[in-house]
Formats: sequence, structure tokens, C-alpha cells
Amino acid sequence: MVELLQRNGCILKLFLALFLFLSLVEVPAVEARIRHYKWEVKYEYKSPDCFKKLVITINGRSPGPTILAQQGDTIIVELTNSLWTENVAIHWHGIRQIGTPWSDGTEGVTQCPIVPGDTFKYQFVVDRPGTYLYHAHYGMQREAGLYGSIRVALPDGESEPFSYDYDRSIILNDWYHKSTYEHAVGLSSLKFAWVGEPQSLLIQGKGRFDCSTLTTPSLDPEVCNATNPECSPYAMTVVPGKTYRLRVASLTALSALSFQIEGHNMTVVEADGHYVEPFVVKNLFLYSGETYSVLIKADQDPSRNYWMTTNVVSRNATTPPGLAILNYYPNHPRRSPSAVPPAGPAWDNVRARLDQSLAIKAHQGFIHTPPPTSDRVIVLLNTQNTVNGYVRWSVNNVSFTHPHTPYLIALKQNLTDAFDQTSPPDGYDFVNYDIYKTPNNTNATVSNGIYRLQFNTTVDLILQNANTRNPNNSETHPWHLHGHDFWVLGYGEGKFDMFNDPKKYNLVNPIMKNTVPVHRYGWTALRFRADNPGAWAFHCHIESHFYMGMGVVFESGIDKVGKLPSSIMGCGATRGVHRP
Repeated sequence: MVELLQRNGCILKLFLALFLFLSLVEVPAVEARIRHYKWEVKYEYKSPDCFKKLVITINGRSPGPTILAQQGDTIIVELTNSLWTENVAIHWHGIRQIGTPWSDGTEGVTQCPIVPGDTFKYQFVVDRPGTYLYHAHYGMQREAGLYGSIRVALPDGESEPFSYDYDRSIILNDWYHKSTYEHAVGLSSLKFAWVGEPQSLLIQGKGRFDCSTLTTPSLDPEVCNATNPECSPYAMTVVPGKTYRLRVASLTALSALSFQIEGHNMTVVEADGHYVEPFVVKNLFLYSGETYSVLIKADQDPSRNYWMTTNVVSRNATTPPGLAILNYYPNHPRRSPSAVPPAGPAWDNVRARLDQSLAIKAHQGFIHTPPPTSDRVIVLLNTQNTVNGYVRWSVNNVSFTHPHTPYLIALKQNLTDAFDQTSPPDGYDFVNYDIYKTPNNTNATVSNGIYRLQFNTTVDLILQNANTRNPNNSETHPWHLHGHDFWVLGYGEGKFDMFNDPKKYNLVNPIMKNTVPVHRYGWTALRFRADNPGAWAFHCHIESHFYMGMGVVFESGIDKVGKLPSSIMGCGATRGVHRP
């Protein structure tokens, strides 16, 4: 008996010693992975909406491969430019690039473009979970099909504030039959030619154009072929009774969209990588560059399939709705739903779109409280101008243009001749400017000057919308900030009142986002910390608007940026420095 007690005592002492050791030693966490991709970017003939045209693909695909990762993983993309006749750059939309500003993929801002035949290595860390995107950021290439999804999961063992059985991604897009070159030439000419409304809406890269509407039919039946399997509707298969997280994103070149699923409600739970206090919608409004997660339950009659549709809002467009199929297993995925596709909301129902914007709040338990005040306020009035006979979009009457030497390189190497050293104005003539009238704006200029922000300060951005050059017309603009998230403090109608409107800011539970709309004849107030060293674009995410000058660049903490890789050089003042 005594021997047994002694033996048990030894075991107890050993257990206590082991417990003490583990309490003193930090157990290492699961190591983050390195996810390596090799991509070839090239043109291929595709028929995403039944009309055959040249499409920019990644490894033969458009949309490109979905990047699947976990928080903390390192992404390496070796991108070979096989376009042969044009440059390329890819932006990782929503990834903040902390410590790697040269991998933001913004030609003219953070890197020289990747020239034909070169291979460029993007390397960055996905530092938080959520739904993100990647897309071309050279010229207007995004509308040629160069885009895809990024899905970042929580580390193993961590959970989200909602539950679901399966995870799916869908990108919504609008689609033109003309090439980006034709659009760029029309926008850049003295004889201005607008891009017009898109011919189709794509859901996950698939749409349906009515070939019978072609005004000049081709002798080649393959130019527009409604029986081409490439343009059969996208089908998402669901198991009855299961709940699905549907990550819906928009990368339209022009259009604001509404997305709806016949017979199903959607519960919004995430926006741009941040958890939302859940709310239910029948249709989800999306603006170019935005990402949302919605939960849907496959709880309808399982003997049939259902329509998923998207339609243009905010513009009186001629583009027909985009159609896809919610396929209830075991029905055939090509089985057409028996009902008429649901009509989306009226294109000019501004109130419904504003209400959704106001409904998006940070989820309780995941609120990042904004600083109570800001150190600087910048009011950005978007205007449509004529500068030296050319039609331009401007911000505070300054139309943005890219320099030949990317800002990140010029700032880090103190190349003061590389861009205009005069900063753009922090505001406009608040008293006399009438946002409801067609502007004169004869004093508009073109510049590549930038805003210099003191590092780690808090900045308020007020986006102010106004009338275009057309009477009684104000367009919705989605604005995207690179390198940061911002708090959305509020939306309003009419002209921003700098004395009274800030009193209405939501400082309790504002959502954080990287892309946000400013509605027609309205304003949107944002706040962010300039805490990520680098040079960062902030621009309208409509392709033609940014191409025509609707954007700015912020610089902050450039002295804290590490040594620049030579691979981002090779243009402007850095010719001859480039090394792939």
C-alpha cells in the first residue's frame, strides 16, 4: 500500500512539473502557409455571353482562379505577361499590403507595368479573413475579363458570428463587345465618344446576349451563337435544407447592380471583410468593387430550380438582366426554372439604395471604434469638366493623370521632378457652388499632384456628388481606397453641411469598408487612419471615370517604407533599373 502511494506521488509530481513547464513555455501557433500560384495572362477568344471576342484570361480562364487562403498566409503569384502587345498589372482589391506597398499592383502608383514577356512576382500576406477581389489595374483592362475572387478563412479552431454549411463565390460583371482600346480612344478624343451601356450582365462569367439583335450580322455563325455551351447560364447547386454563405461581389466597369434570388431571402453578414449586424434583404444592391456575404437557406420546393438575377440600377440602362440558376439537387443544373425571372427594383429608386447603405452597421462584438475626431478634413467634389476641349472627370476641379514614374518610387527616391509637387485643394467653393446645376467649371486643370498626409493621423474624407454636364443628372460613384479600410460615418442628401452634418456621424458602430458609394446629389463621410506607409490610390471604381481623371493619391510615412524591389522599376526615371 505504501509502495502504491509512493508511486502515485511520483506520478503526481511528474504531472505538476509538466503543467508548470507548459504554463511557462509559449506553445507555438499553427504556422501560416505559403500559397504559390503561377499565372499566365494572355488573350483568348471567348464567348461569355454568346458573342465571341478577345478576352484577357489567366491560365485560360475568365474569371481567373479563386485564391483560397487562411488568415496569416503568404500569397505568391508569379505572373507572366503573354499579352505581347500591351502591359499589365494586377491589384489585390481589399488586401491592405501592410509592409508590401509595392505589391498593391497599381500601375503608375506602386509599380511600373509588367511589360510583355516579363514575369513579375507579387508577394503579400492576407492578414485578416473576408471576401476580396483581384483585377487588372492598367488602363481599362479590367473590363476585358482580367479579374477573380480572393477568399480568406479564419485560422483553424476559430469561428465566425454566423453558421453555414457551404461556401460559394459569385462575381457580377457588366460586359461590352467593343475592345478596351476602342473605349479608351473614344474617351480620349476631342470628338468624345462615350462607352455607352454594356451589352450584357455576367454572373460568374456567364451571360446571354440576344444574337438576333445584332444590327450587322456576321457571315461567321460562331461570332454570336446562342447554343454555345460557354454562355449557358451559371448554375449553383444546393442541397435542400442546407444553409449557404454566398460571397457576392461586383466588378462592373460602369453599372450599379441589384442581385436577387427567386423565392429566397438573403441575410447580409459581411461587407468588404467586416462582419455586419445581420439584416434581411430581398435584393442586394452592389457597386463596383464591393463584396458582401449573404446567407441563404435552400428551404423552397426542392422539385424545381430557381432564378438568380441581376439588373442595372442608378442608370436608365438598356442592358437586359443577367440570369443564373439556383439548382436544387438532384434536379438537372440546366433545367430552366418554371417561373418568370424576378424583376429587380426600379432603376431610379434612390431611397431603397440609400436605405441599404444606412442599414450596414458593424456586428456587435466586432466593432472597431473610430477615433472621436479627425486631424484633417478633405472634401472631394466630383465634377464633369471640359479641359482644353477634352471631356474629363475631376475632383475639386483637378483631373488626375498618372505620372511616368510611379509615385512610390519617386517619393522613396526623392525624385521631385517626377510629378507636380503642388497638392490638390482640400475643398471647393462651398458657399457658391450649386450641386444641382450644370457646372461651368472653366477653371479645371489636369494634374498629377498628390495629398501628403502626416503619418498615423486621422483623416476625414467627404465625398460630395453633384450635377454632371447633362441637366438634371447626377451619377452614383463607388469610391475605393487602396491600402486601408475606412469607417463609414454617414450618408446624406444634398450639399454637405460642415457645421451640422458631422453632429449626425455614427461613431458607435460604423461599418469599416474599402469601397463605398456616393449617391446622386448626396454625400458620404469616411474616416481612416493614415497608418500604412506608402502611396495609395483613392478613386472612382467605374473604369471610364477613373480613366478620365476621377481619382486622387495619398502619401503617408514614405520614410518608413522598406527597400524597394527593383522588379517594380523600369519606366519613367527608372529606365534601366528593372530586374525581373
